[in-house]
Amino acid sequence: MEKEEFLTLLNRYISGDTNREESKKLLRFYESFQTSDEWDESLGSKEEIQNKMLQRIQTAIKSEETKVIPLKPFYTRKSFKVAAAASVAMLISISLLFNRGNKTKDTIPVAANKNILIGTDKATLTLEDGSVIELEKGKAYSKGNVSSNGEKLIYNSKDGKTAAIANNFLTIPRGGQFFVQLADSTKVWLNSESQLKYPVAFTDGETRQVELLYGEAYFEVSPSTKHKGSKFKVKTQEQNVEVIGTEFNIKAYKDETTIYTTLVKGKVAVSNSGSKAILAPDEQSRISSSNGSIAVAEVDVYNEISWRKGLFVFKGMPLKDIARVLSRWYDTDIVFADPALGNVKFNGVLNKNQNLEDILTTIKNINFINAYEKKDNKIIIK
Repeated sequence: MEKEEFLTLLNRYISGDTNREESKKLLRFYESFQTSDEWDESLGSKEEIQNKMLQRIQTAIKSEETKVIPLKPFYTRKSFKVAAAASVAMLISISLLFNRGNKTKDTIPVAANKNILIGTDKATLTLEDGSVIELEKGKAYSKGNVSSNGEKLIYNSKDGKTAAIANNFLTIPRGGQFFVQLADSTKVWLNSESQLKYPVAFTDGETRQVELLYGEAYFEVSPSTKHKGSKFKVKTQEQNVEVIGTEFNIKAYKDETTIYTTLVKGKVAVSNSGSKAILAPDEQSRISSSNGSIAVAEVDVYNEISWRKGLFVFKGMPLKDIARVLSRWYDTDIVFADPALGNVKFNGVLNKNQNLEDILTTIKNINFINAYEKKDNKIIIK
């Protein structure tokens, strides 16, 4: 986006005169700079621009008394001439995206417990012989056709057939994430509390299969045309996903009763013991453990894969579900003093580089929760 176009859109947004596409373009332009820790100073002061946006939003919030907000996320509304309730969601998004280091004055006294750390790149690699290697920043590892700089794991392709291809396991703990490039050049981003089983090499012409034992993973699959037509399959406990060359996301956590497969590009076939469905881009399949049926619906892909971009996007999600996501990333338990509070829904964009207490304080300050307390190494929402 050119400087002149950016400033024109910004001024129109501040005056409430942008349509859906223009507003989405402007906000995603902001996010692209925020997630890369860059800012084009030729556009002016980021702080000054941010303050202008927040001033408009806060003015709307002053007249708002209800805690109920629309379920549509801010970047899919038809206009940004919005009600103050929807502006609350925008305030969450902008304040968390652009104020990473700001500390609020309204703090909660807490007992002397362990610090809640922001998640980082870390994983455990288990080799075929049972050897366990801890992967984390600052630790390099290399053996055979695999190497790691502590932030990603790379397998080099092996020429020819291997008599017995070994399998490795990559386990991501709570509070972690990791990237692995498989031997066929398929790229996989693994979210917190996930485990992937995969071969250390593939044979061209034969099916390439990996298994997401649990958790969430984003796959960018190397096309079958580069591997003598060999298909790529991802197996989970409840389903199989067959692809040719595509990008997709699978979420299959142990503590959730539904498996979600979201297609970004290409084409995939999702199947289980009872049925099969073909997904097109922007479609998501859902398989419930209660009945095993496959339901397919269109979704906002940006919402589903934002975790890989360093963001959490919540679309009308109950607080109890948001707490589950945050618990995985910050490796701490979040519970509710009143279970009914967990059913409160709201929209928001949270930056994964924020401290958890900053996020909770922001939510508290706009009256979605009354208070929170850190006790016995867990967070209690009140």
